[in-house]
Amino acid sequence: MGDAQGSNDAPTFTGNRALMLEEPLIFEIADNSTTGVDFAEEDMPASRLGGLERQSDIGLPGLSEPETVRHYTRLSRQNYAIDLGLFPLGSCTMKHNPRLNERMARLPGFADIHPLQPVDSVQGALECIHELAEWLVKLTNMSSVAMSPKAGAHGELCGILAIRAALEARGEQRDVVLVPESAHGTNPATAAFAGYKVQAIAVTPDGRVDLDKLKERLGPDVAAVMITNPNTCGLFERDMKAISDAVHEAGGYVYCDGANFNAIVGRVRPGDLGVDAMHINLHKTFSTPHGGGGPGSGPVVFSAALTPFAPLPFVEKRDDGFHLVEEETADEHHGQSFGRMVAFHGQMGMFTRALSYIMSHGADGLRQVAEDAVLNANYILRSLEDVLEAPFGKGPCMHEALFGDAGIAEGLSTLDIAKALIDEGYHPMTMYFPLVVHGAMLIEPTETESKADLDQFIGALRSVVERARAGDESLKGAPYHAPRRRLDETQAARKPVLVWQEPELAQAAE
Repeated sequence: MGDAQGSNDAPTFTGNRALMLEEPLIFEIADNSTTGVDFAEEDMPASRLGGLERQSDIGLPGLSEPETVRHYTRLSRQNYAIDLGLFPLGSCTMKHNPRLNERMARLPGFADIHPLQPVDSVQGALECIHELAEWLVKLTNMSSVAMSPKAGAHGELCGILAIRAALEARGEQRDVVLVPESAHGTNPATAAFAGYKVQAIAVTPDGRVDLDKLKERLGPDVAAVMITNPNTCGLFERDMKAISDAVHEAGGYVYCDGANFNAIVGRVRPGDLGVDAMHINLHKTFSTPHGGGGPGSGPVVFSAALTPFAPLPFVEKRDDGFHLVEEETADEHHGQSFGRMVAFHGQMGMFTRALSYIMSHGADGLRQVAEDAVLNANYILRSLEDVLEAPFGKGPCMHEALFGDAGIAEGLSTLDIAKALIDEGYHPMTMYFPLVVHGAMLIEPTETESKADLDQFIGALRSVVERARAGDESLKGAPYHAPRRRLDETQAARKPVLVWQEPELAQAAE
């Protein structure tokens, strides 16, 4: 059998290494003086643009269809995806998305409808949204749900705006939101964006919210606490009910970041824990393509206390069918709504996929999702705790395993381990987050990985970590077998090149 690492580094004419292709930019394949389509010369009619016509070339290269398809197909082969292997990013729930759900999302009546169609022509779509909403309310034991937020952070903003509206209705102007150190980074960002002062609450040595410190800080200026549960240390907040009770007693509200709902769906109902608002990432827990900037969907479930302030629109079932309740039709029964989050209702494709996922699993299947996700994470935790520091590993974890960099040889880092994982054929895990663990490595296998797949990943990571513990300096140069070698990440962050320029123009700009 040949050398799998490729000992012959002889140059090639194309710059390619077999299927590791040296793909040029699309601007380098062709220029804007060419076109991939021939047009007959025609007399152009008089312009109706009133002097607003383009005065210069559009600046895009002209490619034929084969050139275009091949370019983007070659690029896609350089990308890692869940369809290729395990995606270990912690707190992101990058799990396999069943193709059944994709087929359902593409059905006529779901895929080709328009938000301005008459309501009587989209009854099936509205029923889909309504049925999904009922499932989300039932799974969380909450009072209502806003389906329109587009993603997790958008859902957070929705919840905080509802909390602000509820406080204003009480005549209170509280200006502080408390955020534990174990929460997702979007939580303090959302609170600050909404105009609140953000104050951190410490975690205990076992990685959970310090209940005593929280109680000490509660007061008449605290509008809410934003808590991630299960938290970013991969742990369930055991004191969640006590936290909620304390916040409510102080006159505040509890916002729960539901991005990690995949770990508890079917087993824990946030409404039972005193939560007032929580977003649910449909693209994490309930199946949707995840990554690349979207698509996303972040419905927000509300307690009875916040339901009157939830945003418009929402779907309502009446005797004559399904109706969209909007500003013109809200009347008194939804007159305290803080407004709307988006122009239209939300992400129809995400709703269809999520409902397909829920219906195909059923209540018992959803419970098994959570159980298997937790089982897989604990399998990784116990399989690697002898070579990686597990600061909160005394007991079981939830959906993700958290490791630190203690024991790694001086001069090597978490970054070197992550880059070496690329050579092993894996996307790296989440690095340096949460901040409460030095050199953090956060791994979430999800429930969709088999034991064989987990064993291969564990073996690959163990091999890299053992090299790091032994001081293998070659790790500093990894990856060696990727389409691109390691970049200068400091320069990339401080001086990013985001726009292509013709070489002579770029040189002149320097």
